[in-house]
Amino acid sequence: MLLQKNIVIALTLALLSGCASIVNHSPNPVTLTSVPSQAEFVVTNHQGKMVHSGTTPSTVTLKSDAGYFRGEKYTLKLQKEGFSPQSTSLDAKLNGWYWGNFLFGGPIGLLIVDPLTGAMWSMPETKSVVLVPNR
Repeated sequence: MLLQKNIVIALTLALLSGCASIVNHSPNPVTLTSVPSQAEFVVTNHQGKMVHSGTTPSTVTLKSDAGYFRGEKYTLKLQKEGFSPQSTSLDAKLNGWYWGNFLFGGPIGLLIVDPLTGAMWSMPETKSVVLVPNR
């Protein structure tokens, strides 16, 4: 009887959670590097709001979602004296663990938990930019 009760509890918890939200947490740390190092950087979100600034190498914490079923899109701008300014995108990607909801999390994890928590998205662990010398 106790074994059956534990199985029911485990199945209920599995159905009420999202796979990605169990393994992935937003915000995500992202390590920013440049060649050469010591470049000044600014990270802005999809609304153009500055969320981080500093000098490479640096690790910043970025939120991976921009709302329900929307991954965040950042712009990374770098500059260093003697080099041309560089701008690149830094976008959230669909987290592979999100698909685990088809096996474990069910529709609640697929349509509610992971999208609402932002766990369905993940940011790259690193972003490196090569600066081009001025001529």
